Amino acid sequence: MIRDTYLRAFFIPALGMLIPVISGLVSYSRFSFQVILGANLYFIATSLIIWSGCNWIHGTLRRQYRAGANPFAKILSLCMVSALYGASVGVLAALGWVKLSNTPFSWQLITRFAVVCVFAVILFTLIYEILYLSKERELDTKIVHQLDRERSQAELTALSNELDPHFVFNALNTLSHLILNDPPTAHTFNSRLAKVYRYFLLNRDRELISLHDELEFIEHYFYLLRIRHDNKLRLENHIESGRAGKIMVLPCAIQILVENAIKHNEFSDTSPLHIRISLNDQAIRVANSIRPKPFLVESTKIGLRNLSSRYKLVCSRDIGIEAAGGEFVVKLPLIQ
Repeated sequence: MIRDTYLRAFFIPALGMLIPVISGLVSYSRFSFQVILGANLYFIATSLIIWSGCNWIHGTLRRQYRAGANPFAKILSLCMVSALYGASVGVLAALGWVKLSNTPFSWQLITRFAVVCVFAVILFTLIYEILYLSKERELDTKIVHQLDRERSQAELTALSNELDPHFVFNALNTLSHLILNDPPTAHTFNSRLAKVYRYFLLNRDRELISLHDELEFIEHYFYLLRIRHDNKLRLENHIESGRAGKIMVLPCAIQILVENAIKHNEFSDTSPLHIRISLNDQAIRVANSIRPKPFLVESTKIGLRNLSSRYKLVCSRDIGIEAAGGEFVVKLPLIQ
């Protein structure tokens, strides 16, 4: 709905005073001040009747057209019906004024008055339609943006929720083995696992978290990995704690890359897998040596695709992936 209070307050009196003069129906030189004042009030009332009637016509006819219908047909019908209404009221008002003021009867004056009324009606019908369509477009844009935001949030939640079963499945297998073979280590493993899972629960619905907190989580997480893989893994963190507190990252982003490196590369006691985390002015850099496994690794395709989708949804930026010089590198966009 268009808020036209100021438009009505200005143009209804203005049109009521100008149209009779422009059409020649009222001549200030022929009448006294009292008659001119009465004429202005009379035609302002006529202007109000035409304006209100046209508003009702617009509201009624708009409801007859479904959303997305041809706007030209709607505008043409609005102009034609409003013009017919304006001309009818204009002719009746002109005849009434001729009778009240004892003005010599002239079809030419009455027709001219009606034509000017029709012109004003069509002009303001077009103005109203422009305002109405602009308001409608603005509202549609807001609705689309809101729906897009809700869809993105739902997709982000779905993507985040995929992490939990993927991680827990591997951790529980390791814990089951430790309970049977090394109960003391199983107790420590279970304690660390509880801390890691607590991180998941606290941050699963958050879009961003500080890099400092993510790296602290990675320390606990990597302990579980070393137990699981018998110290065949090496993690190097080259990011200063103070700088990490000023940078944001998606929860579990680095965890996905660490797990991805372990899943697709060979490692042993004599040749451990090295994973390095560093930072420059453009990105968080997570690199690992490339040692492809000789057999095909079954993949659920959650890893990098998941991470890429989450970054696009949260900050409209994508991750960078490089494989050169014997290293596989994933670059996470910096979010200050």
